Amino acid sequence: MATEVSVPLTPPASKSLMNGALRKKLQGYVGFANLPNQVHRKSVKKGFNFTIMVVGESGLGKSTLVNTLFNAPLYPPKEHVPLTGESPKTVGIQVLNTDIEENGVRLKLNVVDTPGFGDFINNEESWKPILETIESRFDAYLEQENRVNRSKITDTRVNACLYFIAPTGHSLKALDIEFMKRLHKKVNLIPVIAKSDTMTSEEIAAFKERILLDIAHHDIKIYHAQHYDCDDIETINETKDVMSKIPFAIVGSDKAVETADGRLVRGRKYPWGVIEVDNEDHCDFVKLRQMLIRTHMEELREFTNDIHYENYRTEKLLAMGYQQDNTVFREVDPLAKLEEERALHEAKLVKMEQDMKHVFQQKVQEKEAKLTQSEAELYAKHKEMKDALEKQRLDLEEKKRRIEQGRPTTPDKPTKKKGFGFANK
Repeated sequence: MATEVSVPLTPPASKSLMNGALRKKLQGYVGFANLPNQVHRKSVKKGFNFTIMVVGESGLGKSTLVNTLFNAPLYPPKEHVPLTGESPKTVGIQVLNTDIEENGVRLKLNVVDTPGFGDFINNEESWKPILETIESRFDAYLEQENRVNRSKITDTRVNACLYFIAPTGHSLKALDIEFMKRLHKKVNLIPVIAKSDTMTSEEIAAFKERILLDIAHHDIKIYHAQHYDCDDIETINETKDVMSKIPFAIVGSDKAVETADGRLVRGRKYPWGVIEVDNEDHCDFVKLRQMLIRTHMEELREFTNDIHYENYRTEKLLAMGYQQDNTVFREVDPLAKLEEERALHEAKLVKMEQDMKHVFQQKVQEKEAKLTQSEAELYAKHKEMKDALEKQRLDLEEKKRRIEQGRPTTPDKPTKKKGFGFANK
């Protein structure tokens, strides 16, 4: 199949610098303009994977909305279970895996449901099982990335979370705020107003405004589609129009009803009229489907991988003691590198000089201390010898004085006469 490419034919390649990169104009057809077609063929062959989580109180139409979104009975009809004295005490996690195909494009869809959320008298920490599920899927993907053989990696990370808000018409409940504050950094959070057909258009507009005020006040980051430089004005305006509908006021129905003019449409029939699911004047379902499936599904996948997963992976590895050397990602300028090495060498010399001065001063202080101690010892020994000489001198003078006075230097001792005892008789 021939591909028409507009390539300016100019004399020798003209050069221009843009964003630091050297750009050249081609003088003829090369062929890399077919890369998008190659990616398209590969993607169609491989298929796509998408995981969506639905969170909300029972009875808000989560399963009905999923069936309506994909126009297929993904959820089986609910069976009415008789009431019992016992009820679940914790939030459950149910996963529905299905493969669907449209125009040759295969999609492996994973729906994560959370039955029991918000249904208890005490809903404290009811968000924990949901957060643990999201993080466990991050951990599973991280473990697969660290394997030696990574040829088969199964991605079950949650790409989008539809949070169903009850149509009270007032403001967000404490449970709504707490849930979104806990999960908005882990998943692409998309708030929707369930069963909006129970409210008037004016009530929906006021309810949306109060919800957005609560979200902004608590600094909750919900998903917003990005604009790209390659987008045309029509695409940008279309994206802005979709984003202006958040939180989406939706009505779900997978059943066909007949309108007053005889048309068969998906919707709900009431005594006063018919609510059409696919009518943008009746609800925001079309805008939600457009953003979630038709225009931003791949962006949701990329945002999950590039932002939420990377942030979690970084925190996880840092907690395990891994450190990142950011210098390996810098572009190296030889002159700047030489200047940096010279500065490091000079800093090293200064440090060595300071260390040598410190060692020298320490040695001098130790030597001075030893000399002071030796001096003190010599002085004490000299004093001791001097005192001993002085004592000897005094003893000699005393002996001299006694000799001069005619007295013996030592005291007289009594003499004993030798002989027998009868010689004196």
